Amino acid sequence: MLKVDNIDVYYGAIHAIKGISIEVPKGEIVTLVGSNGAGKSTTLRTISGLMKPKNGTILFEDKNIVGVPAHKIVGMGLCQVPEGRHVFANMSVMENLELGAYLRNDKDGIARDLEDVFKKFPRLLERKDQISGTLSGGEQQMLAMGRALMSRPRLLLLDEPSMGLAPLLVKEIFNIIKEINESGTTVLLVEQNANMALSIADKAYVLETGRIALAGTAQELASSEAVRKAYLGG
Repeated sequence: MLKVDNIDVYYGAIHAIKGISIEVPKGEIVTLVGSNGAGKSTTLRTISGLMKPKNGTILFEDKNIVGVPAHKIVGMGLCQVPEGRHVFANMSVMENLELGAYLRNDKDGIARDLEDVFKKFPRLLERKDQISGTLSGGEQQMLAMGRALMSRPRLLLLDEPSMGLAPLLVKEIFNIIKEINESGTTVLLVEQNANMALSIADKAYVLETGRIALAGTAQELASSEAVRKAYLGG
């Protein structure tokens, strides 16, 4: 579904992403793990059109999306939940969700998807008229994910969904990610909590200082001594 081939990304003179290549097969959860500053978020921002690589190609369903504006990439079926949630703080929960469907005009489909989001995230239904900036961190994460689902993505990019959340909420969020995947959405997950990410992923890449250091099935990487020492506290 997604093939990133040998991309280089710069912040001015800083070479942030150094010739990385990754593949995301349809229907799977693929995770990018690594320490702070490894280039995980930059990779997602480049895939979703917020940054442009200096070299390389990014194929989404066999179409090269390098240079395609971010909103058009969303319209193609690829949507990102950003690090730090970035909900529209002065708008209600319902208004945030409706904005997720901004590019759509199928009213019946939007209504069905809204109902589905409320089934996945019952707390959002309870707080649908509440101003989003007053939600807890966990509720804002749920809202950011629900807003992305309202665009009906075929590929969902998740950037650090567990950041700043209590352990019980982290478990809940990861269960929902599995549920989203099982309902037919492919997922590319960036996550510092390598244990949790590898526990639900099919395939994994380890990113170190802008390069792919290791790649394999999630099970292989979870049992790798190098990965255990560096990221899993083993």
